[in-house]
Amino acid sequence: MKLNLQRPLIFFDLETTGTNILHDRIVELSYIKLYPDGTVEEKARRLNPEMPIPPASTAIHHITDEDVKDEPTFRQISKALFRIFEGCDIAGYNSNKFDVPLLMEEFNRAGLNFEVNGRNFIDVQNIFHKMEQRTLVAAYKFYCGKNLEDAHSALGDTKATYEVLLGQLDRYPELKNDVEYLAEFSKSGRNVDLAGRIVLNEKDEPVFNFGKHKGKPVKEIFRTEPSFYSWMMQGDFPKNTKDVITAFYSEVRNGK
Repeated sequence: MKLNLQRPLIFFDLETTGTNILHDRIVELSYIKLYPDGTVEEKARRLNPEMPIPPASTAIHHITDEDVKDEPTFRQISKALFRIFEGCDIAGYNSNKFDVPLLMEEFNRAGLNFEVNGRNFIDVQNIFHKMEQRTLVAAYKFYCGKNLEDAHSALGDTKATYEVLLGQLDRYPELKNDVEYLAEFSKSGRNVDLAGRIVLNEKDEPVFNFGKHKGKPVKEIFRTEPSFYSWMMQGDFPKNTKDVITAFYSEVRNGK
């Protein structure tokens, strides 16, 4: 099976100091970049997160403070990495909810605006959960018939995710070998932002998916309670979520 690509597609995976998208940092990043002509690039890079790595995180990915003390920071490689991802569609495992938003936050801290508009995002975990309801290790065994020996190493997980997607395309003839289709199919629910704080209701209206205004139309709340927009902009929400609500708030301000 070969992926049908119209432009480059990057599979990537992060190992981090923790699971807080806004406050935790990347300690290892790997990617496999596929080009429409069949060219493949792959690289793994450890990073100095500029903060201690908690023992609980080290227990998962086995990366210690000592391992990364002499590695570059994200800011130091950010421009080169930005160019690598520029103009590419993105794929990963649980990437829409975690890896992509965290990567965006890292780019934002480095002064770079990682755009989501115009890109396709394939979340292989969502495809797997819709089809089989398993974990990456089980997915690799199920679709590829092999044990994932180097789980929780960034490159090992990245390669496994790529192979799992190919296995999914082989196993399910109803899945189209098309990046735009796979991105749409692998979306979690009807999310408007990657983190799922804003979703579409049955009328295709964007509504809040959390807190006191859960289920209420975003624009309606911004019209009647503009302070809620200010609260969100000052709160611990990912940059992508803030970009999405800012677009809706601008429409309200312009009478739309």
